[in-house]
Amino acid sequence: MFRALVVRKDEDGGKTHAAVEEIGEDRLPAGDVTVAVEYSTVNYKDGLCIGPGGGLVRSYPHVPGIDLAGTVERSDDARYRPGDKVVLTGWRVGEVYWGGYAQKARVKADWLVPLPAGLTTRQAMAVGTAGFTAMLAVMALEDHGIKEGPVLVTGAAGGVGSVATAILAKLGHEVAGVTGRPETASYLESLGATRIVAREEIAETVKRPLESETWGGCVDAVGGAMLARALGQMKYGASVAAVGLAGGTALPATVIPFLLRGVNLLGIDSVMQPCANRLRAWERIAADLPMDRLEAMIRPAVLSDLPVLGGEILKGQVRGRVVVDVNA
Repeated sequence: MFRALVVRKDEDGGKTHAAVEEIGEDRLPAGDVTVAVEYSTVNYKDGLCIGPGGGLVRSYPHVPGIDLAGTVERSDDARYRPGDKVVLTGWRVGEVYWGGYAQKARVKADWLVPLPAGLTTRQAMAVGTAGFTAMLAVMALEDHGIKEGPVLVTGAAGGVGSVATAILAKLGHEVAGVTGRPETASYLESLGATRIVAREEIAETVKRPLESETWGGCVDAVGGAMLARALGQMKYGASVAAVGLAGGTALPATVIPFLLRGVNLLGIDSVMQPCANRLRAWERIAADLPMDRLEAMIRPAVLSDLPVLGGEILKGQVRGRVVVDVNA
């Protein structure tokens, strides 16, 4: 038997309810590798899965948690042996398949990545899906060439934004962090942000398709009107790596930034990344993410905290990275 956060739905198809339960290994889904989970995190998608509407979950009962890190317990795949440390992000784990909010997980071997040297499982989940996505965004900006000048990070106090800010600062870039909460300014500065931009400055409705060339690149974790406004402020040939939809799926922009400034809009999908790119991103995280700044982002949690934390992250009330110790 092991402990897990289980989400169930009322028999009449109404509300969902999340609670910690004791369940048996016979309940685990099919897979090549059984992992003794040590840590997971809380992401926006987790909030949707835990919430009363059920969000992204396909069937019930369900165990959320879209990422996990732990130790291989059993394996039918030669690539992994008992005792190996592994990380899993993406592949619809925690949405379609049972995820990381449990002391055990059974998954497909193809979904796993060996834990890079220099990272603990706790640190890997302090990075988590959000940090993995942030590194993919930084890599995409690098591939297209970051221009001279500050790099804008929207939603900078959130999971993706926090890690992107720390990585970009470590790499020597000037970082301008956008936040709607003035009290997070000192936190962003501790991560390496050299300029704090109030959300109101860049969340206004687009009035002109082009504004002054300001930013040498952008990691956008919000989308919507904020993304549209940022596009018009990019320097010639600069790129925006877009990773979030918290601001909505609509893009109230024109083609002018793309035609007249050669701006690149790079969509970042962390779910179905090829394994080689996943490993490259995790190795870059181990090399380029300052661990002292990573520690400053961490908010510890246990399984019983998750029903409340799921609601808080949907309201934008969670700062940094929540690290869930599933065995505490």
